Amino acid sequence: MSTSQVRRGHVANLPAWDRCAVMGVVNVTPDSFSDGGRWFDTTRAVKHGLDLVAQGADLVDVGGESTRPGATRVDEDEELKRVIPVVRGLAAEGVTVSVDTMRAKVAEQSLAAGAALVNDVSGGLSDPAMIPVVAAAGAPFVVMHWRGLLAGDAVHGHYEDVVSEVVDELRARVDAVIAGGIAPDRIVVDPGLGFSKEAGHDLTLLAHLDRLHALGHPVLVAASRKRFLGHVLSDGQGAPPPARERDAATAAVSAIAAHTGAWAVRVHEVRATADAVRVARAVEGAL
Repeated sequence: MSTSQVRRGHVANLPAWDRCAVMGVVNVTPDSFSDGGRWFDTTRAVKHGLDLVAQGADLVDVGGESTRPGATRVDEDEELKRVIPVVRGLAAEGVTVSVDTMRAKVAEQSLAAGAALVNDVSGGLSDPAMIPVVAAAGAPFVVMHWRGLLAGDAVHGHYEDVVSEVVDELRARVDAVIAGGIAPDRIVVDPGLGFSKEAGHDLTLLAHLDRLHALGHPVLVAASRKRFLGHVLSDGQGAPPPARERDAATAAVSAIAAHTGAWAVRVHEVRATADAVRVARAVEGAL
């Protein structure tokens, strides 16, 4: 068994994949940085989720609130209205569904509607009821590195040693989540690329994913179309390409993450990443 297979791990109550899994994104929002408004309708959102599965997604992450820097939060009732019918529709079709939410009530109702995983970008910090709800349901939980809903200059954060600080803060958060009743074999960690980080921070974290793996939990890498890729791809005048023109770069990150043992990658455009992780697995199998 290769090092990356050992690192990849398995999340209890979810399917076991023999390679890095592909998590497709369905944003049921009008204001996502990447594709806001395209799937802002239950029927279209469910169809899009099924299309992502047909293109190679292993699970689908449904979110009803944009978490881009500076985004205005929607109220709970609106988030529920956006998310629950889509979760229910996809789960009814046999899709493994993740719900992307910072609210305990949305998580609870999504799990009741058939979601299998809770992906909370705040790692349970935004809503004190989140950890008890997930623990009671016995559901897997993604703990992302998060320093709050920041705005202005604070969006980028400040680090002396970004890898050590992110790892230490994630470790503390994982300990708190376990103390709150969520079983260790149900925890996934996410370095939070793009959240309170500059492009250099994100690239440094990707270069040191082994430090994330050392936490002992499966790792989710969510780099899709993010600002740091725009920085890497910027033209001679420093202008980044639009978010939807960063999919090839996203697939490159997916291949890197898969090769280094990531449990899953979260992406908007599935087909290229599905190919990338399969190639990474084939190379891994030839070692």
